Amino acid sequence: MKTLLPCLLALLLVACASAPRQAVVKNDTLYQRLGGAAGVEAVVDASLRHVHGDLRINIFFESTDLADLRRLLIEQICAASGGPCSYSGRSMEEAHSGMNLTDQDFDFFVEDMIAAMTEVKVSAALQQEVLALFGPMRPQVVGQ
Repeated sequence: MKTLLPCLLALLLVACASAPRQAVVKNDTLYQRLGGAAGVEAVVDASLRHVHGDLRINIFFESTDLADLRRLLIEQICAASGGPCSYSGRSMEEAHSGMNLTDQDFDFFVEDMIAAMTEVKVSAALQQEVLALFGPMRPQVVGQ
């Protein structure tokens, strides 16, 4: 019995030492810092309200299926910010083809997004991270 206990303890230590360690998952994506699905939806909903009320650019959305646009914007921000979504929409070039949007139109949209994010209490630092997702899209949107 005296030799059995040390053997069991040794066996237990070997088992613990050789057990596979679980991978550490980074939980600090922009998506998570925005509040996950609820946070992204809040940003999109507020942005669409601001764009709808913006006489400078709301004409571009007159014949847009707003429910579909909402879904696509949520997918786009979710995927780009490290969330579990995939963007299923058209390329930015295709989506904006024939609209002849200007840099100023793009800037108005950005202004509306900033106002929307401020409204839903997204910090200035997180706002900059979200806007950094859209900045590279400018050439794919303007002039199409």
